[in-house]
Amino acid sequence: MSITITGTIEHRDIGTGAWALVTDKGDTYEILRGVDKSLLKQGQKAKVTGQVREDIMTVAMIGPVLEVKSFEVISSP
Repeated sequence: MSITITGTIEHRDIGTGAWALVTDKGDTYEILRGVDKSLLKQGQKAKVTGQVREDIMTVAMIGPVLEVKSFEVISSP
């Protein structure tokens, strides 16, 4: 099932590092590797559409894993 989430991009220093999308409500989604790294900037606001992957576990385990299908920058820091 596809979902669209708006939030702030954060880099977490866990293991080798992990990228997260944190909503205004405080929900955290771990961004699945494979996203163009030039899109991921600390503090950037973005609207992301993707699929929550319940069949994947990560080392960071910071929230549900989000496989990104589209990424729209709303504002940069």
